[in-house]
Formats: sequence, structure tokens, C-alpha cells
Amino acid sequence: MSVAAATPREILIATVADLLTGVHFVAVGASSPIPAAGAMLLRARNEVCGLERVRIVVLGSREHNFFTNGAVELFDCAAQGRVGAFFLGGGQIDGQANINLVGTGDYPNSDIRWPGSFGSAFLYYVVPRVILFREEHSPRVFVEKVDFISAPGTSEGIVRNGGPYALLTGLALFDFDKDRKRFQLKSVHRGVSRADVRTNTGFDYDEPASVPTTAEPDAVTLGLLRGRVTMELAETYPQFAGTLAAERAA
Repeated sequence: MSVAAATPREILIATVADLLTGVHFVAVGASSPIPAAGAMLLRARNEVCGLERVRIVVLGSREHNFFTNGAVELFDCAAQGRVGAFFLGGGQIDGQANINLVGTGDYPNSDIRWPGSFGSAFLYYVVPRVILFREEHSPRVFVEKVDFISAPGTSEGIVRNGGPYALLTGLALFDFDKDRKRFQLKSVHRGVSRADVRTNTGFDYDEPASVPTTAEPDAVTLGLLRGRVTMELAETYPQFAGTLAAERAA
């Protein structure tokens, strides 16, 4: 029996797991189902392969969160260098990997207000592998310069252990060059052209002469994702787990 091809969101989840390879402690925010699924997939894959177990904290989860004091413990662990990877997004992200979680317009008289920076600036400085994730890929999100810097992508004259590792969107995957302070297009997802990415990105970036298609999950990975991972995900994100199942059946 043939295995149905991966859906676009399954490709994103598998890509997240690949980006986390080698990380042993992953923390995920409370509203991040795709990053959470990717972390769970990495954990499941490591266990199947007999590799070191991955510790996961999904804030807001009962089953996948061993913290007893929420974000306070997250910040403590991050400051101690124990958190290997975290995910950040933003209402705006620019070409220097600055993120904006505050709003658009001239602060404090913002035209649109978002939830706020919370601990993004702190975590961006201390977590070594920060993956920027935003499923929507449009000039509205990816701007030449953010209106407000909630957390800077790079810093001058400051010892900084953390920072942007990659940017994953619904269209493509980018690497970030901290020395040049620029993104480079690494791959485009199935059915997406490099022109599509350029048209929908408001900042400039580098790209190689040949841009590959993002690797798709193999049958073993899809089996874990569609079985164990979806069941684990349903504890914290039942609606999203249902959406994944519905997209597979479509």
C-alpha cells in the first residue's frame, strides 16, 4: 500500500525536526503547534533510532511540560545554557532578523497592536539555536525594516550566545549569516518557485544559482508523524491535530 504524499504542513513539521537535529532540550511557546509537532517528531525519531532522548517543554501543555512554574523556569534554564532551541515569530520580521511583536506604526501610537515582546529579547540572546517561524509568507510580514524591534537579530559589541539560526515559512527555508547580517535562501517547498519567494518577501536576501526543493519526509517519518506525533499533539492542540488529519484525507 502506497503512502500518501506529505501535505504542506507535514513538510514544515519534518523540516522543523531536521533543523533541531542534535538538540537535546527544546522549548516551544504556547501557540506554536507546528514547532511543537516538529520537536515531538524529533523525539520520536531519536527514540526509534536509539539516539539520546530529547527533552521537550511545550508551555501550556500538561503532558509535555515538566516545568512547575512556567516561563520563570524557562528563563532560568535558558540563562543556564540548558535550552538548546526555541522558536520565535513576529508580526514583522526584517532582513537582519529583527522581529516585531509590538505593532505597526510609530510607537507608542501604533496603528495595530500585537500581544507584546514578552521574553523574546532575552531568549533571542541566550538560546543558541533560535528558529524563526512564520507560516504566512507575505510582504506584510517580511518587511525591509520592522516598525519596532522587539528582539534584535544581531548585536554589536555584546557577548551573545544566542541568535537566529534559520527562518522557516510556508514557502521556503532560509539560513542566516550572522557575520553578513543577511538571510540566504536555502530551499523552496514543493510547488514554489524562487520567483514566488522573491515576490512575497519585502527584504533583500542572497540566493544560490540553483535553489533546491525542500526535502520531504520519508515513509518512516510520515508514519511517526501521522501516528504517535499526531496523538501526542492532540493533548495540547486538539484542533490543529484534527486539521492535520483532515488535510491528509483531502
